[in-house]
Amino acid sequence: MKQLAIFVKERRKEVSLTQEEFAERAGIALTVVRKIEQGKTNLNMDKVNLVLRMFGHELAPVPCKTFNE
Repeated sequence: MKQLAIFVKERRKEVSLTQEEFAERAGIALTVVRKIEQGKTNLNMDKVNLVLRMFGHELAPVPCKTFNE
């Protein structure tokens, strides 16, 4: 989550937006932006993806091998 926090904060600052402005443009609550930038781990992935889409990114499940393979 630390990498996500750093990514979002740096990109937001690159486009010169406050947390409030960014939240409004992303269509999410200010508290979501704050939680992401603080590296909180109890985040709603749909909300995280709304933030990441602002930068052309998205989180997706990564297929993993089962123990029987």
